[in-house]
Amino acid sequence: MIIKELPPDERPRERLMEQGASALSPAELLAILIGSGNTEESAVQLMQRLLKDCGGSLKALSRLSLKDLTSHYKGLGPAKAVTILAACELGKRRMMEMAAEKRYVTSSVDIYNIMYPRVRDLAHEECHALYLRTDNSLEGTPFLVSKGGIASTQVDVRLVVREALIRQTPALALTHNHPSGNTRPSRDDDQLTQRLQQACQTMNLKFLDHIIVTDGDYYSYKEDGKL
Repeated sequence: MIIKELPPDERPRERLMEQGASALSPAELLAILIGSGNTEESAVQLMQRLLKDCGGSLKALSRLSLKDLTSHYKGLGPAKAVTILAACELGKRRMMEMAAEKRYVTSSVDIYNIMYPRVRDLAHEECHALYLRTDNSLEGTPFLVSKGGIASTQVDVRLVVREALIRQTPALALTHNHPSGNTRPSRDDDQLTQRLQQACQTMNLKFLDHIIVTDGDYYSYKEDGKL
């Protein structure tokens, strides 16, 4: 069944034009993107089932691969699957754009708000460094220091310090994500923080904080009195 075959009051596209996008459910919005379902399900029903399999989470949906979508859902070919993934990526980039509008860092929360949109959907760890001018404004975009696996990533503190010298900034902050959702730092995290603190002291740089980012929460070495 295609969307045009639905009763007029059930057609997502028409409802959006009459009532606005906010009146539609996530499944209905996704149904507009794919246009049609399969021989057993309408586009809305197919998207409802897809979201149900994702626990109702758009975040979980964004983590699916092209193969996940095309292999497990009849009626989702490569073109429709790519459209869904593109929409998820646009949502992520909108959040990154909103975070980029805040160009000043005055607290650990500011660092978290800047970095969360970048790492929220990652299934692996990434370490980023933020570089600040004397007025606490950000210099450029966060610097990707390293990528790792599910539970760890290797960081060369020399790269972090070198980038500060290249950007000619007097201060920096380090962040990395924990895909597990556990905010507590590991022994490796503690050792990394100590090494970077020593390196910054040697180079007369201000090490502002090391933030561990999770979905909806964070850990701050500074706030915990360890920095």
